[in-house]
Amino acid sequence: MVSMNTYDPEGFYDELFTAGGVPRHGAKLLVEKINSLPQDDLFLRQKEAEALLLKMGITFNVYGKDEGTEKIFPFDLIPRIIPDEDWQQIESGLKQRIYALNEFLQDIYNDKKIVRDKVVPEDLILSSQTYRKECEGFTPPKGIWCHVTGTDLIRDRDGRFYVLEDNLRCPSGVSYVLENRMVLKRTFPAVFAASRVRPVDEYPVKLREMLEYLAPQTVENPTIGVLTPGIYNSAYFEHSFLSQQMGVELVEGQDLVVDDGHVHMLTTKGLRKVDVLYRRLDDDFLDPLAFRPESVLGVPGIMEVYKSGRIALANAPGTGIADDKVLYAYVPQIVKYYTGEDAILPNVPTYICRDDKERAYVLEHLEELVVKAANESGGYGMLVGPHSTAQQREEFKKKIVANPRNYIAQPTISLSRVPTIAGKGIEGRHVDLRPYVLFGEDIYVQPGGLTRVALKKGSLVVNSSQGGGSKDTWVLFPDENKD
Repeated sequence: MVSMNTYDPEGFYDELFTAGGVPRHGAKLLVEKINSLPQDDLFLRQKEAEALLLKMGITFNVYGKDEGTEKIFPFDLIPRIIPDEDWQQIESGLKQRIYALNEFLQDIYNDKKIVRDKVVPEDLILSSQTYRKECEGFTPPKGIWCHVTGTDLIRDRDGRFYVLEDNLRCPSGVSYVLENRMVLKRTFPAVFAASRVRPVDEYPVKLREMLEYLAPQTVENPTIGVLTPGIYNSAYFEHSFLSQQMGVELVEGQDLVVDDGHVHMLTTKGLRKVDVLYRRLDDDFLDPLAFRPESVLGVPGIMEVYKSGRIALANAPGTGIADDKVLYAYVPQIVKYYTGEDAILPNVPTYICRDDKERAYVLEHLEELVVKAANESGGYGMLVGPHSTAQQREEFKKKIVANPRNYIAQPTISLSRVPTIAGKGIEGRHVDLRPYVLFGEDIYVQPGGLTRVALKKGSLVVNSSQGGGSKDTWVLFPDENKD
């Protein structure tokens, strides 16, 4: 029998156990169930879950790997549990943050009041790789820029949640949330039912409702498509999964054409007008006439149709400026500016390397800090100081000095942990959390989101491309928070 009675949080904040090893509110049933399983039963269930995920084709593509491009997304059977009182803070904090970032996007591409009031430096905005001059003077349908957001949260040793970064361009991973839940309901059905876990499966319906809301008012039954870069994209499984779940078309740029001032889909019956596109490719590749000329993934002329109001795009082009990692440092001021309130969810303390004093501190303390490039993702362009070599730190010093605008640094956070199957035992592994937010007629936060787990012992890097995996996330209804 595998028992969690001897599990040791090792001084970290653990999502299932207190520092004294007692199950937290809502976790007692799960812990008791795992402790009651016969010898090796938990590991057999883990193997069954992996086989089911393989059968369902839950995969992602990895670039630059000799062994092939496709991998099964790693999954750990022991879920993360979030009690209702924690979730209420997360949900209200995300709604506040997304509202403020949307106001920020509308402002900087139009009136620029926040720049005139010297809350955010203008040169910081204009120098960002993701600022789009093509969007200046433009207001998207319904005034919404960031329709789909995946905000990465962490919990520190103090038990507080912090925002690690915002993802407003093409945030991925929600398909794994839905598939993980299906697997866990099969694996621990009695515990799942008794714990009264909030459902996550209404997300595709909410996503479609949001997309329909964006359609031009003159269109009664809008044609909606998911625009994918194609089968070689790392998140292609998700693109096809979401299009199937919503009952809409999955299209590539080569399937679309601009004709007579509209975007049309090529079908066996001729051209069919498209009213809304949920795009899953970056601005650079969206329209070769407006952005990168050599792109063959996008649709020539789509930006002109978009700016004329004859098609809606989610997310709106230009949203990337709001998830620039240097702009991230200013989000608490942005929230205060547009809402008049302090941020409910705080940022991780951040050093901006473009500032002379802060850069000097970063260069002297690289072995203690995590350094990030402004527009990299997936765990790339990052130095984790405590786990780095002297040579790596020297290389990053040169990069920072050469281009200080492109780097921020943060203290190394003691990410919270969750018990995780490791070999033939259970050990703590570090996790973060990516809830998904939809902004349409109102703001909807999917209960839970994607818990990403660093499967390597001691690692703080949870990205799938860097060896991370995922867990199901159980957000409990309020009645069941106390055992």
